[in-house]
This record gives sequence, C-alpha cells and structure tokens, in this order.
Amino acid sequence: MSSGDLSGTNLNFNSLIKVYSKVQSDLVSMVKKLADSPSGTNPGKFLLIQFRMSQVTQMGESISNLISQVNSLVNAAVRNQRPQ
Repeated sequence: MSSGDLSGTNLNFNSLIKVYSKVQSDLVSMVKKLADSPSGTNPGKFLLIQFRMSQVTQMGESISNLISQVNSLVNAAVRNQRPQ
C-alpha cells in the first residue's frame, strides 16, 4: 500500500484525537522554540508556524463538525424511537 492510499485504513475517533493532539503539541513546541530565540528566526519559520496553526484550526473544526453530526444522528435516532 502506498503512503497516499488509504484503502483498508481504519479511522476511529480515538486515533483522530491522538493525531490532533500530536499536531497541536508539535505546534506549541515550534512556538516555544521561536519565542526562545527570536533573533535567530527568519520569515520562513513564521510562515511555517502560520501554516501549522491553520492546519490545527482546520483539524479542530473538522473534529467539531464530526461530533456535531454524530450528535444529530443520535438525536434523530432517539426521536424516531417508537414506543413498544
């Protein structure tokens, strides 16, 4: 299986949150390193951090949307229950 091929890959909420947490943690590390040595930075580092911030934001919004969709499905299923 090539690295771009996701067929046969299982995605679950736990692994999604773990990846999100790792990306977020990496971003915090990058920002801390940048803050520790501001004189040694260049515009490319700032651009990379901005890009990573947008990735973290997009991932967070996607997770939030996923939770909202699951919540809607559960609410609809409960609402459609017929009394026995």
